[in-house]
Amino acid sequence: MTEKKALNPEQIKQDIINYGSKIFLNSAGSSLPPKSVHEKVKWYLDLEEKEGGYQAIETMKNEINDFYHQAALMLGCEPHNIAFTNSATDAYAKALSSVDFKSKDVILTTDDDYASNFIQFISLTKRCEIQIIRARNLENGDLDLSDFREKIDRYNPKLVSVTHAPTNSGLIQDVVSIGEICSQKGILFLVESCQSIGQMVVDVNEIKCDFLATTGRKFLRGPRGTGLLYVSDRALNDGIFPLMIDGAGAIWNKEGDFSLMPDAKRFESWEKPYALLLGLAEAISYLNQIGIEQIEAYNRDLMNRFRNNLNAIPDVNQFDRGSKKGNILTFRKGNKSLEETQSVLNENEVFHSISSKEWGFIDFSKKNIEWAVRLSPHYFNSFEEIDRVLEVIKSL
Repeated sequence: MTEKKALNPEQIKQDIINYGSKIFLNSAGSSLPPKSVHEKVKWYLDLEEKEGGYQAIETMKNEINDFYHQAALMLGCEPHNIAFTNSATDAYAKALSSVDFKSKDVILTTDDDYASNFIQFISLTKRCEIQIIRARNLENGDLDLSDFREKIDRYNPKLVSVTHAPTNSGLIQDVVSIGEICSQKGILFLVESCQSIGQMVVDVNEIKCDFLATTGRKFLRGPRGTGLLYVSDRALNDGIFPLMIDGAGAIWNKEGDFSLMPDAKRFESWEKPYALLLGLAEAISYLNQIGIEQIEAYNRDLMNRFRNNLNAIPDVNQFDRGSKKGNILTFRKGNKSLEETQSVLNENEVFHSISSKEWGFIDFSKKNIEWAVRLSPHYFNSFEEIDRVLEVIKSL
């Protein structure tokens, strides 16, 4: 096997169109794709203009099928376990809608699930009268696994749903331990992974989840309007399918019935943005060629340097908790206002996001804050860039 070369962020930057003098630290929002992704999308749109949509699909069918192979390689599964979706929320909603909830059924989750997931939970409580139960956190921010097990035994949940990496902090939740418990109990396990995939190794066999939903636009560096859903063999063999299924997922072969597609494509919609699908396939292929293990190792070193040096700056409050943290860093400096903080970051071309309470209501209520700066470096960011950002924060 050929040994992989050391990861070189400056070389990777050369694959980004017009990176320029900015310091891009917003990969948790919508990252910068490699230029090959942009070229693939544009090329396919040109092909559609030339051949029409149906013929273009036929011309590119091998490349379209490669999406499923690349995604399976990334997640450690088989191509038949992969469905293309329009976003992480689209993937998540399809998985959630496939669960046959009855009145008084329980979803067990955590305080750190994504806002859109909680909104869907609340919608289900209004329509189906289910219950939402949350496991406790330890003082350091980790999930209290003893409390989680106790609630599993007490409530016998129909579904366990956990966000692997919350959007509003750097916490990484222990989905492997959660998956082991769910597997032992035979409970459906849904993982939302839009902030973890692309920055670290995510292996569905290790996690033992039934569903895993993610997006293309964040750390995967794919196009907006893309996502994917992993569906386990157990879920497929049990005949699980989304509530609103269409001609991509089933065949109408009887007047009052249909036959399911045998694979995860039963969770897809017939109408797809094939240009974006090919762009996502290119983004995943780009990641697979570099190697996610190498990306995770570089990101770990980068974030350790960032967090440790930021912690040494007087009057800076970091809000990320947990024994394991990823590539999201949230902070505020002293009594600086949101406007003052953003003004300095913008003047110095530091691309960032602001996490507000509405996206992490429970977590931010615990921290007694309304907002925090969110910085999310990735493997194309250099150590020198991080040092420059630290100087900018010192100047606040």
